[in-house]
Amino acid sequence: MEEKRLYLILGLGNPGDAYKNTRHNVGFKVVDALAEEFSVSCEKKKFDALFGRGVIEGAEVILAKPMSYMNRSGLPAGGIMSYFGISGKDIVVIHDDIDLAFGRIKIKEKGGHGGHKGIKSLTDTLGGGEFSRLRIGTGRPEAGKDVADYVLGRFGPDETKVLPEIIRTARDAVVTILCKGTKEGMNRFNSKSIKV
Repeated sequence: MEEKRLYLILGLGNPGDAYKNTRHNVGFKVVDALAEEFSVSCEKKKFDALFGRGVIEGAEVILAKPMSYMNRSGLPAGGIMSYFGISGKDIVVIHDDIDLAFGRIKIKEKGGHGGHKGIKSLTDTLGGGEFSRLRIGTGRPEAGKDVADYVLGRFGPDETKVLPEIIRTARDAVVTILCKGTKEGMNRFNSKSIKV
C-alpha cells in the first residue's frame, strides 16, 4: 500500500511584532490564513520554527513558519524535512517577491533564488531548489529607495485594503497545488491580478 504523502507548506518571514505587517512577512500571513481556514494549530515550537500538522482537502500537511529570520530560513526547513521524512518535491514555499507587481501571485516549480535571501538559504541548506514556490508580488520601491527598507516596510493604505483578498487568493492557490498539482495552480492563478 502506498504511503500517504506529507507536504510541507512553508511561509517565509521574520519573527516578532516589529515585522508582523511588513511586505517581507506575507508568507507568514498566508500560512496563518491556511491554519485558520483548515483548523490547524501552528503552536508547536521545534526546529526553530512554529508549526502544526493537519489536513487540507484530504492532503496531509505541515504548516510552518521559520523563526530564524528570513536569511536563515533553510535550517528550520531542513530540520522539519528530515524529522518527518519530507522530500523537496513535496514542499511549497510562500514568499514575497519584488519582481512581481503588487496584486500578482505566481506559482513556480523549482528554480534558483533570484536574489531572495530566504530562498537562497533554502536552496543552500537543501542542496537545490526542487521545491515549488508561491511568489506574492510586492512591487519594487521607487528609484533610489533602499530595497531592504522597502521589504521591511509596511504596505501603503491602498495596498492594505486589498491585502486580505491577495492573502485569500494565495491561500486558495496553495489548496489548488495540493489537490490538483502545480500545473493546474499555474493555469488558474498565474494570470490573475488583484487591482488596488
